[in-house]
Formats: sequence, C-alpha cells, structure tokens
Amino acid sequence: MPTRRFVLASGAALGVVPALPTFAQSAQRANPMPEELRQALERDPTSPVLGNPQGNITLTEFFDYNCPFCKKMVGTIQQLISSDPQLRVTYREWPVFGPGSDFAARASLASLQQRKYWQFHAALMAMRDRAEEGSVMRVARQVDLDEAKLRKDMQSENVETHIRNSADLAQHMGLIGTPTFICGDEAAFGELSLDDLRELIARGREALGVSKA
Repeated sequence: MPTRRFVLASGAALGVVPALPTFAQSAQRANPMPEELRQALERDPTSPVLGNPQGNITLTEFFDYNCPFCKKMVGTIQQLISSDPQLRVTYREWPVFGPGSDFAARASLASLQQRKYWQFHAALMAMRDRAEEGSVMRVARQVDLDEAKLRKDMQSENVETHIRNSADLAQHMGLIGTPTFICGDEAAFGELSLDDLRELIARGREALGVSKA
C-alpha cells in the first residue's frame, strides 16, 4: 500500500495541506503544528500510551481493528518501542469500518480499566475474523477479561469522549484513513516499514529540537 505524507498546517482551522511533500520541510517548520492540536493528539488522558510515558517524542497512531494494514503494523510498533527508549506512543481508536469496528474500539478502551489493554489490543489485531461483537467478546474471554465489567465500562464517558475526539481530530486534519501516524509536524498514511517510522520520528525530533538520547 503506498504511503502518503503531508504537513500538518498551522492556523485557526487546524487543517491540513494535503499531499504536500515533507521530506525537507520539518527542519524549517514551514507548517508547525498548533500547540492546541499537539496537546489534543498527544496528551488526551483517554488515550492508551505505550513505550515510555515520559519519552521525549510522541508518535500517534489512528487505527481500526478491521483495517488489514493496521494489523500488519502491530509487530513493527513493538520493534520500534523496543529500539527507542525515549519513544512514547499514543493510540487513537478511530473506528471507520462500521459497527463492528466501533464495538471493538469501545471494548478495547474499556479494557484499560482492567489493565489489559495491550494484551487485548494485540489479540484483536491478530484474529483472522472480522471484528464484530461475537468475535471481540470471544477474544476478551481468551485474555481473561471480566466480560460484565467490560460491557459496563464500554458505556463510560471516557470511552465515548475518546471515540468522539478521534473523529473530530481526524476531520480537523483531513485524515484519509487508517493507519495514520503523526509525529512532530508531519503525518504519514498507510503501511510503513520500520525504517519509514524511524525516519518519521527522527524528523519529528528535529522539528521539535529534541535528541534521541
């Protein structure tokens, strides 16, 4: 799947300059991300965080459990986190593939209350079936989640807020689908290699003036 990179534009609209090449732009920060947008993307208390919570650079991924390219990225993200001790990864559940995706996203976010988000997330991404209520709850039982508590927590305000905010942020930025990765002032859409992600993060650090160490 081809990737698409673009610069996140500044301005009150918090919009996007679509399809604008960014390979040399991050250093000049021609389109620095507004701080309000960065805070919403990177510091939303409802978002799952992997890697180093105190890391000096944040990678945000918008994804869907029924997105085949998102499924392929799970192992790559694990490798990335293992190789970069200063990397902080935030997940934005963005269910765009229908009701099954919405159910999976709500269940996954609810699993945070049982401290099993990563186990559940990885298992959902690994299943061959489409994410629907039946398949999602089967996986929940496999990872020993309390089903009754999970269903109750799926109705929480935190879950509703996260999914609503994901949709609002995606619309603000003109995101075109999943997976979308955002770091620094730049976003990339599609299946990325480990090297692609490392380069995206390196440009993000350069734009923000931080080092990997």
